[in-house]
Parts: sequence; structure tokens; C-alpha cells
Amino acid sequence: MIIDDETMSRRILEEFIRKTDGLTLLHSYADPVDGINQLKKSGGVDLIFLDIEMPEMSGIDFMNSLRNPPQVIIVSCKGKYAVDSYEYDVTDYLLKPVNYSRFYKAVQKAFSRQEIREADQIGSNEIFIKKNSSLVKLKYEDILWIEALENYVIFNTFSDKYTIHFTMKAIEQKLPALKFTRVHRSYIVNTGCIDIIEDNSVVINTEEGKKSIPIGKSYKEKLMKDINLIIK
Repeated sequence: MIIDDETMSRRILEEFIRKTDGLTLLHSYADPVDGINQLKKSGGVDLIFLDIEMPEMSGIDFMNSLRNPPQVIIVSCKGKYAVDSYEYDVTDYLLKPVNYSRFYKAVQKAFSRQEIREADQIGSNEIFIKKNSSLVKLKYEDILWIEALENYVIFNTFSDKYTIHFTMKAIEQKLPALKFTRVHRSYIVNTGCIDIIEDNSVVINTEEGKKSIPIGKSYKEKLMKDINLIIK
């Protein structure tokens, strides 16, 4: 999808998309409100080329309006919004006039991100870990949290524990980022299993009762971004 109130900019992007394998242009709008309505109606968009300064609604306001946004590549005539836009985890920031070489580089970033997203979602509903001489399959939904213990990590499920020789960093890279969040240097939690978030801890229900897990200061901001948060 393209959202840009400048006609010439839209035409250039449309031509670049047509000549790039792997891209299909579904919609091209001058008004971001049309883009919002289309996304609510049918979705199906993996990537948006988005201008910032537009009369009806800015690109920043547009991104604020989306609950589960697709990837966004900013296309703007000004670089001053770059810092603000990266707070929304945009894929890239292009300055007008955009040439095809720079456009293509940004698109390759989008392809790489899409591959990671699909790997998180497809064929990755479980993990196999070693227990004695056997491999045990754990479904992601059954893993409550992972805890570090010196050179080992402990997988905690609702009714059992599994200890393996591994590092937290390596485990974090193996688990899908859409399901698991590191909240402390010693803890990774299944965000879908969090019952309560307190000031400095998350609470998870277990067979033995409630488990309180500390939140490290450097991890709290990311946790707030990873959960589906509604605040006034």
C-alpha cells in the first residue's frame, strides 16, 4: 500500500513496485484515512510506503491509529521525523526524491523482516528439548517461563520442569519473539501466560499457585510494547 498526498511521489513508487519482483501493489491513496478504512475492511497488506506530512492526517498519527500495523517504510521530503518514526519500529526511512537503488535496499530489509515473521508463525508451535537420552516436545503454549541457572536454563510448564545446558541468549533467539519476552537477565516469559503486571514484576498462574517474576529496569519498556496494552 502507498499513502502519499503527492501525486508524482505516488507515481514513482507505483513504478518502482511494478518493476520489483516479490511486490504487488494493492492500494495507492492520497488520503491516509482511505488507507485506515481499507486496512479495517480487508487487511492483507504486508508493507506500507508512508508519507509523513499530509493535510488530513500525519504519517505519525496514521501509525498511532493502527493496532497491529504491517511493516512501514517512510517516504518523506524531510529527515527531521526519522527519530520519532523509528520509535514505531519502521523498516526504513527514505528521503525524497527516492531513487530505485535506495528503494530496492529498503525493500530487501522488508523481505528479511517478513521471513522472520513467517518463521515465527509457521511450523513453529513447539520446541524439542533433550531430557536424558530422549527428545521431548514442548508446545509453546505450555511453556510458562524460562529461568537461568548458572550455565543451564529451566523450562517451566504448568506441571513440570525441564533443565538443559544452554544460555539465555541462545534460547531467546530460538523462541518466537511474538510469543516470548525477556523481562529480566534471568527470565523469559510467555506473554500469553501473564496474569498480572505489577510495578516491578509479572505474575503467572502455576499448578502450585502464583509465581512472581521480577522485571529488570532495562527490559520493562520492551515488555510494555510487546503486550496488548490499553491505557488512558
